[in-house]
Amino acid sequence: MHHSQTHSAPSNATPVAPLLVVAGATMLALIVFTQPLTTLAASVADLGSGPGGQAWILSGMPLGAAAGLLGAGALGDNLGRKRVFLSGVTLLVIASIVAALAWSTFVLVAARVVQGLASSALLACGLGLIGQVYPHGPARVRAAGIWAAGLGAGVAIGPIIAAGLLSFGGWRASHAVVAILATPLALSGRRRLPETVIKNPARVDYAGSVVLMVGMGAFLAALTEMRLGFRPHVIWLFAAGVILLCVFVWIEVQTSNPILQLSLFTRADFVGATTGAFASGAGVLSIMTLLPTVLERSLGVSPLLAAVVLIAWSAMTVITALAANRLHSGLSPRALLLWSMFGCGVGQVLLWLVVPSGGVLLALPGLLMAGISNGFLNAALGHQAVQTVPQDRTAMGSAANNTARYLGSAIGITIAAVLIAHGAEVHGASGLFSGWRQAILVSVAFTVIGIAIVFFARSRDLATTDAQTAQTA
Repeated sequence: MHHSQTHSAPSNATPVAPLLVVAGATMLALIVFTQPLTTLAASVADLGSGPGGQAWILSGMPLGAAAGLLGAGALGDNLGRKRVFLSGVTLLVIASIVAALAWSTFVLVAARVVQGLASSALLACGLGLIGQVYPHGPARVRAAGIWAAGLGAGVAIGPIIAAGLLSFGGWRASHAVVAILATPLALSGRRRLPETVIKNPARVDYAGSVVLMVGMGAFLAALTEMRLGFRPHVIWLFAAGVILLCVFVWIEVQTSNPILQLSLFTRADFVGATTGAFASGAGVLSIMTLLPTVLERSLGVSPLLAAVVLIAWSAMTVITALAANRLHSGLSPRALLLWSMFGCGVGQVLLWLVVPSGGVLLALPGLLMAGISNGFLNAALGHQAVQTVPQDRTAMGSAANNTARYLGSAIGITIAAVLIAHGAEVHGASGLFSGWRQAILVSVAFTVIGIAIVFFARSRDLATTDAQTAQTA
């Protein structure tokens, strides 16, 4: 297999085009993730989806992303990150066209799952490409901040684009726009992204990739179906997921080129980054994902206004992610993780101020605090995801980090949605708010547990990494 020489950043110049392509693709993946937040009601009404269909429309994309990330990372590290990244962009175009033309709930859900699989290639190999272009030092920190800004920008504009297009082309229009936006990314990526030099080509762990994908799919499907009640098939899905994930671990121990090097979990810095990503998904990301629905159902605001209110969080995430390398004052990666997670937790607690008798402005303190902290958190996680793995396995590090984030968000959103729905079903509007506050407490618990794990996960290699990073930052 032939691969051209990897382009790395010269000491006197900072390549911009590859970073813009990767950040743009990351933003697009998060736009896809947030599409249903403001179009769910319209798509459900058009397709006649029942409660199960609604849950799957929401969960299809994150299920596909979480199931495919580690496999996409392995393919990127072994076959070439650019090749897999561009394949993901092409697949996203096709899946988005199918979603725009969907004639049934099943077709839309299937397209959403494929959108997630395509996004997994963008997220895993995109951050891996950044690690390739910016091998180390302050340039990588700045690049990670811009990548993190792409995350926040996607969350910020995704719901607004989808809501704004409702009056023009309905819920289908946003899927068509994603296909249109992905096309120039594919063309630019072919010219601007560096090739990956594979020093020691190895056989791709296809068995591990397939078993992990099916196991994660079964586990996340159980979480999705659990929203409708803890029925027998949910138990079977959970059991299948656990068994397959155990088989995956056995495969990874046996193979010479695993898609996830289990020895990485002996490194405290890798454990900290992965735990931070999971806590981010299960904590702040899950509660912010459901906030627009709570505002619409309890305060009667429009989908567009709810999306605009959410900008107080997502816009601050973008701003602080871009400024993170200037504002953290030489904090070690571990310290930055801890403080940013703590700030997110404070912001989540402040959402307690949202009450039925109040207005949307009561959400602003929590949104602003969580947004500022989340920007630092995303930048720290983006940096640590590629810093805590070998240089030739940066796509694996990115994939593991994003898998943890999507798995956390799937679990957090499921628990929060069940609590909110149960409260509304039993006690109406007042019960909805009671469920909302229970969901806040659960999200804060995930954040606190994440802080505790990062705080107590210490090792000699972590201390060395912290000292080295503080010197280069």
